[in-house]
Amino acid sequence: MAFEFVTIYWRDMLRFVRFKIALVASLVQPALWMALYGAAMSSNFSRLSSVMAVPEGATTISYLTFMGAGVIALTTLFTSLFGGISLLFDKNWGLMRELLASPMPRNHIIIGIGLSGMTKSFIQVMVIMGFGLFIGVRFFPGYTTIQTAGAIFGILLFVGIFSIGFIFLSSAISMTMETPEGLQAVVTLLTLPLFFASNALYPIDAFPGPVRVMSQFNPLTHLVNGVRYFAIGDDFYAIGAHYVYTTNDIILSLLALTAFASIMFLVAWRVFKKAVVT
Repeated sequence: MAFEFVTIYWRDMLRFVRFKIALVASLVQPALWMALYGAAMSSNFSRLSSVMAVPEGATTISYLTFMGAGVIALTTLFTSLFGGISLLFDKNWGLMRELLASPMPRNHIIIGIGLSGMTKSFIQVMVIMGFGLFIGVRFFPGYTTIQTAGAIFGILLFVGIFSIGFIFLSSAISMTMETPEGLQAVVTLLTLPLFFASNALYPIDAFPGPVRVMSQFNPLTHLVNGVRYFAIGDDFYAIGAHYVYTTNDIILSLLALTAFASIMFLVAWRVFKKAVVT
């Protein structure tokens, strides 16, 4: 069979939908974060930005809009890093032994889990964008219907490549862990540098030199670049920084995410190829 991964995908999506608490929490949490943190910080940053000179020709956006794109990226990061936990449960419950012993190619397990995690990220992104527009986030300013549809496609493209790369990483880590606590510890360790050394919630221009260099290689930074380019525009001013994105910048970010996802697939494939579950 050429499409065994569809079975893995469908099984994981059914588990996601049927686990009501996890489903509701995964959708409500980013919305609450945007509503509470975004609203509170937006008023403070707006007050500070009001005394700064705006570059001629640049469009000023609120911090709520600025961080809205960051929340999309952060939610995708958190969801993807925990996306492989279902494989850990399969190991502990004995299901992974059956999967590995079946005629199904092992890379189909990776692909199925990756696609299900990517679908979950798409659902969350659409919820965040809809809720953000409801509370005053100014996504797609002045866009026509066709431009908005194209921008949403661009956002989902970036989110999809980013999420599947981190799900491959999460899957590889899950196959080497024995307990959910071990996976959570590793994910927390990865999340901190990815989160703070990125441009999700604040500009990176004021970062110390080494952290600024780290941010340029941070996949989260490249995801945020793509989301802001499509959701806000290529020239805007926010919280004291002037942002200008060129087509080359966005292509470079897309290639960086694609390279990251490809490397993570190879890592996950190597781990699954050698995996022995007793």
